[in-house]
Amino acid sequence: MSEDTPEDLAPETNAAETAAAGPDVPPDRLAINPRSPHFDADKLQRGIGIRFKGAVRTNVEEYSISEGWIRVQAGKTKDRHGQPLTLKLSGPVEAWYEDLGEDAPVAK
Repeated sequence: MSEDTPEDLAPETNAAETAAAGPDVPPDRLAINPRSPHFDADKLQRGIGIRFKGAVRTNVEEYSISEGWIRVQAGKTKDRHGQPLTLKLSGPVEAWYEDLGEDAPVAK
């Protein structure tokens, strides 16, 4: 019998997953509402930039890059629980960190 090495037991990953899992890539899905399971305060503190259909958006409540949608607030309308009512808009979504992380050079 041959012994299995950890490399043999590791699942295969494709190049797209490896590139998307880099240290400075925002998560595929993120929300600013603390009640959401996709909320992550540490990632939000870095600042996330969103480009939707070619335009930079600053009013995004939640996004999903892989599914291709964003949620934006529908004016001042509230739902029955007092939470802002949101609209789901479909289209190409790009996300990036506004800061460049700890490795970024300091501007003087």
